Amino acid sequence: MKFEALMLRGLFAGCLLVCGLILMAMVNASPDAIRLAASGSAGQLSPAVHAQCLLPADGVVCPRLGG
Repeated sequence: MKFEALMLRGLFAGCLLVCGLILMAMVNASPDAIRLAASGSAGQLSPAVHAQCLLPADGVVCPRLGG
């Protein structure tokens, strides 16, 4: 009986550890859009973004190529 209880406690501790690590990864993650906006280098990617944009180039949703 003690072996089963020890195994269950170990499993519970392992699950808590994994869930905690996943939570910390989600909290500390910074997506590419946030990094680009923070660094101000979004203008460098405008040709690549424009090629993938399916909407008209209005400068808001899809960046203009000529400025």
